[in-house]
Formats: sequence, C-alpha cells, structure tokens
Amino acid sequence: MTTSRDLLFVSLDQVSGGAVEQGDLSLALAGAEVIDLLGVEAVALDGDRIVPGHVPSLPDPLLDRAASSLVRDAPYESVGDWLWRRGRGLLAAYLAVLEAEGKLARRHRRGVRFGAGRIVPEDSPDRSDAASRWASGEPVLVGLAAALGIRGGDGGEGEEDEEGVGVADSPGVDDDAVDTVLAAVHEALTRLEAVRLRRSVEQAAFDNIWRGE
Repeated sequence: MTTSRDLLFVSLDQVSGGAVEQGDLSLALAGAEVIDLLGVEAVALDGDRIVPGHVPSLPDPLLDRAASSLVRDAPYESVGDWLWRRGRGLLAAYLAVLEAEGKLARRHRRGVRFGAGRIVPEDSPDRSDAASRWASGEPVLVGLAAALGIRGGDGGEGEEDEEGVGVADSPGVDDDAVDTVLAAVHEALTRLEAVRLRRSVEQAAFDNIWRGE
C-alpha cells in the first residue's frame, strides 16, 4: 500500500456525500506520491525542488507512473509545480486503477459520488490497512487528510487555520522534506479554493447583470 492509496480509501470511508472536491483530492494524491517517492529514495528535496534519485522497481503501477514522470533536468521541478502538473486528472487515474483491481465498485446505493455513478470501496486487505493507519493517527496520513478537511483517526477532531484549512491535533511529522510537501499541499489547496471563490463571485455578478440587478 501507498500513502496515496490510503488517502483515497480514507476519503471514501470517512466522507459522505462527496464533500471532498475532486480537484482538491487530486492535488493531495500528488502530494502523497512525492512523500511515497521520498520514502523509497526515488527522490530527494533540495529546498522545494524535487531531485530524482535512483529508479527503484515499484510494484505499484500508479507510483511507478509518478516516478516515470519526474522532471530529470536541473533546475528540476518545485513541489508546487509538481502538484499542479501531476495532479491534473489524478483522481480519475486512481479510481480507474483501483476499480480495475476490484478494490472499488460503482453501485446504485449510498456512496461518495465522483463523476458518473457512485464509487464505494470493496472490502479488501488494502482498505483494512488504510483504516488501521488512519485509526492509529499516523501523522502523514492525518496531515494530508486534514488538508482536505477530513478529521478523525487518533488525532482528534482538529481545528482550522486562518485560511479555513483543517489542521489535525496530531503529532508533528519529524521530517523536513515531508513537512515541505505537506505545506505545499496546503498552499495549493488554498490557491484552488481562492480560484473557486473568484469564479463564483464573477458568475454571480454576471447573473445579476442578466437579471438587471
């Protein structure tokens, strides 16, 4: 299992009604991939730049795809730029792979809606492992989930920072590189929410013009 897969299972199991925006989850999944690549020493961070390392044999096809898409020429790519590039449509890629593996299903019953149909997780060892990691309050998973507004696990309900982004009351991550990635995810999600708000305001103003208000 990878952090990105765990995060997806947590989002499906802990959130009802599709409360997590698809774009938000795609950005967080891209951040989780960097953390997983750091864990297998496929990358290192130089400041906020992702420096490719050796290319290990990665059994997970999604993480292998992430490693293959790294920018390998200096000055390399910032974590923020990676999130926006790699995150484009990433949720759909994860859903397709996990559905093909039989770990997710589209059913006509209550579940989280992502695109056409309702996606629900099937019972599997991967889902159980993700639930155990979540229940233990593992800081990296809790930190990524908190950025999406998902609270729980052993980290408590958490609180919100000044931008309204969830911050879990869980032990800090004792790794500067991982902290850099988590901070980049928070920043990207804040920027995305600002874009949504601006578009909403612009649309409301446009609607008012047509109504003659």
